[in-house]
Amino acid sequence: MTDPLALDRDPPPTAATHDDKILPTAIYVLYLVGMFNGLTILVGLVMAYVLKEGSSEKALSHYVFQIRTVWVGIAWAIIASLLFLVGFPLTLIGVGFLLWGLGWVIVALLGVWFVVRCAVGLAYILKDEAYPRPRSWLI
Repeated sequence: MTDPLALDRDPPPTAATHDDKILPTAIYVLYLVGMFNGLTILVGLVMAYVLKEGSSEKALSHYVFQIRTVWVGIAWAIIASLLFLVGFPLTLIGVGFLLWGLGWVIVALLGVWFVVRCAVGLAYILKDEAYPRPRSWLI
């Protein structure tokens, strides 16, 4: 005999729906751990590229968001590095200190931006929702 209340319950999650939540969550965690070592960000980036093929719309939105987070972050890190590099010889005449200061401001803001993006992405995936604006530059 079947349970009459069983019709009102949600079906148990399948492996695909389970992976759609667990794998993007794991990548966000790898990104946050990567703030201290850098290597896990690369692992998470490779995972996002590999997993986005054949994923659900919800998971795809997170993978696109995660991939863009890394590449935009790298672009800003390059800009900060160039400011440090150009500013070094210019410290002899004092102008370099301004460039170094600007570079450090970019690095600090980049760190905050990266953590906030990961936290917001985690909040959406833990609510089992797609990321609403995966191609956004800010949040």
